[in-house]
Amino acid sequence: MISGKTSLLPLFGYPTKAFKAPLIYNPWFEKKGIDAVVVPMGVKPDDFSGVLKSVFKFTNIPGALVTMPHKVTTVGVLDEVSTAVKIAGACNAILKRPDGSLLGDIFDGTGFTRGLQRKGFVFDGAKCLVVGAGGVGSAIAASLAELGVAAITTFDTHDESAQGLAVRLRYHYPHLDASTGPNHAAGYDLVVNATPLGLPGDPLPMDITHLSSATFVGEVVMKTEMTALLQAAQARGCRFQIGTDMLFEMIPAYLEFFGFGSATADELRAVAKIVY
Repeated sequence: MISGKTSLLPLFGYPTKAFKAPLIYNPWFEKKGIDAVVVPMGVKPDDFSGVLKSVFKFTNIPGALVTMPHKVTTVGVLDEVSTAVKIAGACNAILKRPDGSLLGDIFDGTGFTRGLQRKGFVFDGAKCLVVGAGGVGSAIAASLAELGVAAITTFDTHDESAQGLAVRLRYHYPHLDASTGPNHAAGYDLVVNATPLGLPGDPLPMDITHLSSATFVGEVVMKTEMTALLQAAQARGCRFQIGTDMLFEMIPAYLEFFGFGSATADELRAVAKIVY
């Protein structure tokens, strides 16, 4: 029920037909009696910067969600951004503060690492490989660095992207051993597929020839639950995390960011109306 007191949270992106977030947030708001609603707002790239500023003139819009293709453009429009945004070069959450200024953050990495925490992964001193240095991979690397891992190796088919991510990580976390290297899964405590590779017929995103059973394997692909990488990890006895875990674990961080309390991933899965 939308009332005169309802807070609107725009979800900016284009096109909107595949948006899943409203099917998670809105059932949760209804269940908890929170007078708020997530509304898909399709905006083409050429119009986005102007639209973003004007939308926040509405007094009942406390923040917004941002998805493709606007995550990068958003960064340059805001008044302040988090360290994670500076490392990722992308933003997917905007908070309007009491003075009207706009604060940006990104929660892909937070969602990923919250999932690992729930599964008992130990970050302190861990050695990690992140394959894919785009916005998601960069956000995951930023969250790993914040939680105290010892080393992060980045790999991307575009080597300059991996090199740039390593430079940004070293700048913001000087004590972190951040470097680039091959996409070989051997010798790491954690390996992460932060690429789109994971659908049937895709090549593996990394060389798993010497993947150890002691290595935790993380996935971001959501269109299929058990990707070939996760199937291989399971066969080797590795602990692993499926792609949708990142989605359901990041939403509590959004709720906290916007001041709507919190939730657990299991509670959100129970009310979600998503059909994959």
